[in-house]
Amino acid sequence: MLRIHEIVSAFEAVAPLALQESYDNSGLIVGDRDAEVTRALLCLDCTEAVVEEAIVKGCDIIIAHHPIVFGGLKRFTGGDYVQRTVIKAIQNNIAIYACHTNLDNVLRRGVNERIAQQLGFDVERVLRPIAADFGSFASSGGVVDSEVFRTAGAGILCNLQKPMNVLDFLQHVKERMGAKVVKYTKCDVEVVGKVAICGGAGSFLIGDALRAGADAFITSDVKYHEFFDAQGKMLLCDIGHYESEKYTIDLFSNILSAKFPKFATIFAGTITNPIDYLT
Repeated sequence: MLRIHEIVSAFEAVAPLALQESYDNSGLIVGDRDAEVTRALLCLDCTEAVVEEAIVKGCDIIIAHHPIVFGGLKRFTGGDYVQRTVIKAIQNNIAIYACHTNLDNVLRRGVNERIAQQLGFDVERVLRPIAADFGSFASSGGVVDSEVFRTAGAGILCNLQKPMNVLDFLQHVKERMGAKVVKYTKCDVEVVGKVAICGGAGSFLIGDALRAGADAFITSDVKYHEFFDAQGKMLLCDIGHYESEKYTIDLFSNILSAKFPKFATIFAGTITNPIDYLT
């Protein structure tokens, strides 16, 4: 029988909370760290429907990529889906743990490396390194490989084993990522050999991708005017937020199975993507 704090330790050995962005709320959101857990439901978003699925499938902890709570909740009256989700989880003694930008910011076994694996691209390096303070983390009792901190950062830069022309590249990305639509810029690039990747909203890295000499940048949530920032020098591809991160639950499964081979993990069947497309 495992306890929640053991699950938490397994995740934070791979993706320390010290690596999450300042706006984020990764970590244990609902639950008693000392409570026992028997099986986990793995998902991208924790919603009311996901909690219902956890109840039906007998899961007592939900591992989500996106935190259900970002800011402080002042009321628990069921006035919105966030409150209702948290209330339902508490009422049914289901813990909620989120592993978000801390998992985005690790190079190995992180969100962006998983995207690169899905696409069959070779990872070269992190795109925008961050100055993570491993010494401070270690002195506070954290247990993690210092390499995790040394290589941490936003986005990654990849190389294709065999360069592709633009149309073949776009079709490859669409098919391998299971995207219904790929929005992209017109550009002067004819052959793609070096690719930048950032799961989720990554438009803040457009300049970094250009400076790194990327022929293409795969991300999501790119605003209209931000497409101009590629300056026609790079193929900027928006594949959708959900589509870019849906394979994150594979990482969750790998982290848990590596540490606890006999612990039961279930991939959520609930599709939480709030966006659909008329094609």
